[in-house]
Amino acid sequence: MENFNFWDSEVWGVFNLIAVLLGSLLLANSLKKLIPALKKSLIPSSVLGGLLLLIVSVIFEAVSGKELFNTGFFGGNGSGVLEVLTYHALALGFIATTLKPSNGKFGKERSREVFDTGVTTVSTYLLQAVLGLGITIVAALIAKDLFSAAGVLLPFGYGQGTGQALNYGNIYEQENGFVGGRSFGLTIAAFGFLSASIGGVIHLNILRERGKKYDWGHEDIEGEALRLADIQAPNESPMNGSIDKLTMQLVLIALAYLIAYGVMALLGNLVGALKSILFGFNFLLGVLAAVLVKAVNNFLMKKGIVRRQHISAFLMTRLSGFFFDMMIVAGIAAIRINVLKGCWAVILILGLVGAFATYFFVRFVTKKLFPDYAEEQFMVMYGMLTGTASTGIILLRELDPDFKTPAAENLVYQNFPAMIFGFPLMLLAAIAPEQPLLTLGILAAFFVVMLLILFRNQLFRRKNR
Repeated sequence: MENFNFWDSEVWGVFNLIAVLLGSLLLANSLKKLIPALKKSLIPSSVLGGLLLLIVSVIFEAVSGKELFNTGFFGGNGSGVLEVLTYHALALGFIATTLKPSNGKFGKERSREVFDTGVTTVSTYLLQAVLGLGITIVAALIAKDLFSAAGVLLPFGYGQGTGQALNYGNIYEQENGFVGGRSFGLTIAAFGFLSASIGGVIHLNILRERGKKYDWGHEDIEGEALRLADIQAPNESPMNGSIDKLTMQLVLIALAYLIAYGVMALLGNLVGALKSILFGFNFLLGVLAAVLVKAVNNFLMKKGIVRRQHISAFLMTRLSGFFFDMMIVAGIAAIRINVLKGCWAVILILGLVGAFATYFFVRFVTKKLFPDYAEEQFMVMYGMLTGTASTGIILLRELDPDFKTPAAENLVYQNFPAMIFGFPLMLLAAIAPEQPLLTLGILAAFFVVMLLILFRNQLFRRKNR
């Protein structure tokens, strides 16, 4: 930027955009406190904030004929910045979550429950993918201009959230000519959050009618004060050392992400045309880099080279929450309604099918495999598989505010098996635009295999009988 002035929009645009995003979170949170219907809806403040910005941007464009986030106040390219923020916040949130110190080992039964939770996650992804892709393949026969592989975005929008929906929507838009692919994916993700909130409230009402007691709207009740042990472990570095503890967490996150970028940049020069797909895996490579950084830190501590634990579980949790909030509010605000003309019927069908299929499938699985805490496991899984992990935790807290059941712990530790089994889905999504029918067949076969793994104990017992 040559010969710039400090009052130029290029200098202030990004800051103005971030300030508006954060302001929308504050407004949304305040509205939830003031309006009983919103409080009972369980809709996350980040989703509500994004929807408020989306509504304002639609009204602004209808009145002025200009896109709100591309005005000079936001630097002239705010829509692009929103997508960049969504893209990076996904990876940064996963990195912060991965860097958190892990505690303890599981016994055989708990290990099985964590494994089954991960397999349930991937099985639901595959169910969503099969149904979504099947719907858009049929719809493309009726509406010739519809992108036949668009339905693959259903598991990324519902199962994996805003960031991945944007990633694959962008790949389809840039590599396969799917006009409006990014906004299509982001809209599916927004429908997912609504499905989580509405479906979650309906289910909680059903439980209440059946006599199940839970703490409705408990988040407004003052909870127990945090103990010092919750904030700082015994061997952790102090909060106010020579480098601020929060700064140290950001340094470690940035280091892991820089390593991930280096790997992507190196491999990107080798894979050529697949470069856009590779960079769509930024969150996965970020997780692997975070595992490496964490392993090096643990090794240095074990050897006595580093005497204090510099990674704070408390601060990493707070940072991951911040990144995911930013991802959601920016992702929903980035939706461009005008590029989705002609797609709304398909989006609505995908949204409804995704919500009902996820609800009934997860309900069935949790009753069969988690009988001791089926309701709690269902709530956390349904919330995650239509929204994000944070949405799942919000719903779970209505039934289990003190996390006395293992449901919340299952959600945290299931990521490893879910990533291993879920990786083929990401590869299949890349070939779906060229071979939609073949992809649909492979996804269906993969789904059957995952069901066999998921219900292995029940099938094995029946065989012995």
